[in-house]
Amino acid sequence: MQYDPIKHSLGKVFNQSPTLRIFFYKLLDLLLLRSWYIRRELKNQARNKPNEVNVLDAGSGFGQYDYYMSSLGPKWSITGVDVKEEQITDCNQFFSRIGKGDRVQFQKGDLTKFVQSEQYDLILSVDVMEHILEDELVFRNFYASMKKGGTLLISTPSDQGGSDTHEHDHDEVHGFIDEHVRDGYNAEDITEKLFKAGFRNIETKYTYGRPGGLSWKLSMKYPILMLNRSKLFFVFIPFYYLLIYPVAYLLNVMDVRGKHEKGTGLMVTAYK
Repeated sequence: MQYDPIKHSLGKVFNQSPTLRIFFYKLLDLLLLRSWYIRRELKNQARNKPNEVNVLDAGSGFGQYDYYMSSLGPKWSITGVDVKEEQITDCNQFFSRIGKGDRVQFQKGDLTKFVQSEQYDLILSVDVMEHILEDELVFRNFYASMKKGGTLLISTPSDQGGSDTHEHDHDEVHGFIDEHVRDGYNAEDITEKLFKAGFRNIETKYTYGRPGGLSWKLSMKYPILMLNRSKLFFVFIPFYYLLIYPVAYLLNVMDVRGKHEKGTGLMVTAYK
């Protein structure tokens, strides 16, 4: 199952104008349960941070969360770093076109080498660490790049099936996202690695409990499976979501409001 080709196809459609791209961001915020968790944590940070906040989005991708963070305060300065040149160029062009290029900027960078000494009040890392083998090195780089009192927010799959690695699709024995270098983290493992890097007051919360796991299958996994089989399913996708989204929405609400002893995702907050 390949996710990147679907992202690229959707990106071409919604990148035709800034309005369409913003609409796509809003759709992702509705569909992706992790976005519900991340936006809630970012709102909490906005309440506790000073007006001027210097942010690093470590693995900025399509720029979805950078757009959201740019709305949290006029003095939020955001730097997005990603290894993909085309996404860096694309994001810089988009934020420039909507008049936010002065405080939301992107640059190509390898997180195993990227260090800006005591530069950031907040570092956000969403679905990135499961792709990086030298994760402890990256955690040390994060720590060195943060100001004293700064906050690290990480969203990542857990090792309880966050990459769908325990499910087989016919003869395939691959996770839902093929490019992961690990199945995911458990709370104890990532806490120990962050503590070794210097972080303190490390808080972990499992996400995607039973309600969220079912919502993810209905709203993300099954549509992407269909689109991988044939691009003709793009025609039927809107009708599919009209039917299933009310159910997925209620499941997301249940997941965000609940407390999960287990889950296929992890939200981690750590402080310097």
